[in-house]
Amino acid sequence: MTAPEEDAGRVRRLRRVVLVVAALNLAYVGVEATVALAIGSVSLLADSVDFLEDAAINVLIAVALGWSLPRRAVAGRVMAGIILVPALAAAWQAVVKASDPVPPDVRALVLTAGGAVVVNLTCSLLLARVRHHGGSLSRAAFLSARNDVLVNLAIIAMAVVTAVTRSGWPDLVLGAVIVVVNVGAAAEVWRAAQEERLAARALAGEDVD
Repeated sequence: MTAPEEDAGRVRRLRRVVLVVAALNLAYVGVEATVALAIGSVSLLADSVDFLEDAAINVLIAVALGWSLPRRAVAGRVMAGIILVPALAAAWQAVVKASDPVPPDVRALVLTAGGAVVVNLTCSLLLARVRHHGGSLSRAAFLSARNDVLVNLAIIAMAVVTAVTRSGWPDLVLGAVIVVVNVGAAAEVWRAAQEERLAARALAGEDVD
């Protein structure tokens, strides 16, 4: 098999994977959002926004795979901005709820976050196999899914603390954690996009110093 054929095969494989991941994320958005609003959970609502963001990212990746390296670098920087959306949503909800931190229903919280772990772990395992096939784009999708697993596990741990303390503050604190996690992922994707931009300039014979 020639190099162009191998590259085309990688692109097709990556496109199939990201579309499956997008469908899984989109399917769970409604579940988490409905439960989050019903029980008044800031962290769960932020995570439901994150599922929507992940679906959008993976659809954009499927579209952008045929683009040139410079345009993919631009898309990578856009991805970095998109990753920040759930962080901003979590921060806003935390501010709103800070005046009345009522604890969310622990059982519903654990069950819903557990389902999110399954979905995000499946997505991260699928994306781990193809995360090097699409540069900053596929890396953005993998990092987002991987970080989501960590956030979901943190939500479950927070639910245990909530059950013990009967306080809504653990839910608010986790919102701050979600902000930090997403900012870190956004920074890493931005750096990867910058590397692609420099690579594109080097291929064009431009000075990259």
